[in-house]
Amino acid sequence: MSDYVRLVEMSARDGLQNESAPINTADKIELINRLSETGLPSIEATAFVSPKWVPQMADATEVLTGIRRKPGVDYPVLTPNLQGYQRAIEAGAREVAVFTAASEGFSLKNTNASIAQTLERFAPIMEAARADNVKVRGYVSTVLGCPIQGEVAVSEVVRVATAMHELGCYEISLGDTIGVGTPAKARAMLRAVAQQVPVERLALHFHDTYGQALANILVCLEEGARVIDASAAGTGGCPYAKGATGNVATEDVIYFLHGQGLRTGVDLDALTDVGHWLSERLGRASQSRAGRALYVKRHSSN
Repeated sequence: MSDYVRLVEMSARDGLQNESAPINTADKIELINRLSETGLPSIEATAFVSPKWVPQMADATEVLTGIRRKPGVDYPVLTPNLQGYQRAIEAGAREVAVFTAASEGFSLKNTNASIAQTLERFAPIMEAARADNVKVRGYVSTVLGCPIQGEVAVSEVVRVATAMHELGCYEISLGDTIGVGTPAKARAMLRAVAQQVPVERLALHFHDTYGQALANILVCLEEGARVIDASAAGTGGCPYAKGATGNVATEDVIYFLHGQGLRTGVDLDALTDVGHWLSERLGRASQSRAGRALYVKRHSSN
């Protein structure tokens, strides 16, 4: 397997969407511009969703049209339906993401639709994306547990991920939305999905609620996974999953990967500075242990 791991940075979308206090559009743009200079290859910029349901993303068009795009960096955006897709394309999106869940209860809570209905909604998006030469990424939530129904059958994760792959998603991100997964369950889930979808088409999206994210990532790396979603300063959560903390912190993931001899192309010091800047804007300490330690070490010696 390759020793290169591709990071997909989530802080500007998944990291900010659950913040209750409004965040200035200028700060969102500044965050993405700063992240673009760290070597991250993909930065999810925003979500073209209903402001009624996710008020923090109401300025999606302003954010996407206002950022400074760096050559070689992808800026995907979340689009739950064809209307959102069309808005995103008008704003200049060249990659979009669609999402569903592996549990019916969470799908109904999150999208007000069954899994089957969400997959039906994707069909016109996929058709339009093929015509527009736009890449589509897929998210499957609750792959290791659901806040509504509890355990989620691995067979359901396989079924939904396979359906999204067959629809044409170039990559499927497998999300432990509430962070309850443990290494044995994470490994078994990935192995099962990889029997139907090539492992190089799969990504890991692990929240760190129970402190298991890095351990889960390690066993999935051993199974061949090489794409990881993460969020600077550990920001994030889920508005439909009470108690879920943010994604695993990008700084922690990169420190871990570099320690394993794997390459990311990301400047960890630069990213640590961005995480510190973001945490200051949010008025709280960074949730990244590596980020806090490295920032203090570097700046206390100056």
